[in-house]
Amino acid sequence: MEYPSKLIEDAVNEVSKLPGIGKKTALRLVLHLVKENENKTYALTNALNKLRENIRFCDTCHNISDEEECSICRSQRREKSIICVVEETQDVMAIENTSQYAGVYHVLGGVISPMNGIGPSDLKIDSLVSRVAQANGAIKEIILALSPTMEGDTTAFYLNRRLKDFTLKVTSIARGVPVGGDLEYTDEITLGRSILGRTLFN
Repeated sequence: MEYPSKLIEDAVNEVSKLPGIGKKTALRLVLHLVKENENKTYALTNALNKLRENIRFCDTCHNISDEEECSICRSQRREKSIICVVEETQDVMAIENTSQYAGVYHVLGGVISPMNGIGPSDLKIDSLVSRVAQANGAIKEIILALSPTMEGDTTAFYLNRRLKDFTLKVTSIARGVPVGGDLEYTDEITLGRSILGRTLFN
């Protein structure tokens, strides 16, 4: 692709490194910024600079936070005896959007993936075990809300092993046929798990 300016080319190369953005989309975004009032461009760059300089992670659950402890961990209305273990911050946001969960979280920062060189020591697993141990029995349930992939299942199996010495319940989120989905197009593993994990009709 030919660029009218080295500055445009450099900007496109950087923007296209973002997930889900190819060179054409990056070029469209960069040209949009060039046409915009410079104050809008400065506002964007300032916001990104502040993000990079000031972003921090909760000391307790490792969720993105503005302070040492995130608002969820600080809240007196959350059920501290239940911890939902997720891969990333966006999983916390997705669960919070359901308004169906009132416990707290623990963000692992990924899943075990030997193919990608990610082992248990690369994740926030030890801090979860320490968190449970320091609670002295106050934590009653760990919910494993991990992706239904081989890596997610491997991580769940490993976590279950690490937590087996504690007196608590380790559960996993239900997996099944999505609402509005046709059985005809559902994969065999999901359908099989849906049948095995069936519930009473009410």
